[in-house]
Amino acid sequence: MPWFVKIEKGIVDKATFDQYVPYHVAYVRQLIEQGHQAKTGYWGDYGGGMLLFLADSLEQAKDIVAQDPLIKNNCVTYELHEWCIVAQ
Repeated sequence: MPWFVKIEKGIVDKATFDQYVPYHVAYVRQLIEQGHQAKTGYWGDYGGGMLLFLADSLEQAKDIVAQDPLIKNNCVTYELHEWCIVAQ
């Protein structure tokens, strides 16, 4: 299964964003339970973060991202990339 990364940038005020964070965290926990080995976090400076996860394909990765509460509630813009690991 390849790794994918959603790099996001916040587009709403902090109060709006923060109300959806618990739903995002619950969604990531669900992804972990499903075997996607998801990890999520934010940049040290305000304005965005990243979701790293395994998916079977780019299509599945797009579906996973589309269900993220931060996306569904228009809190962030994002880029989605397959991450090709060259060393571990």
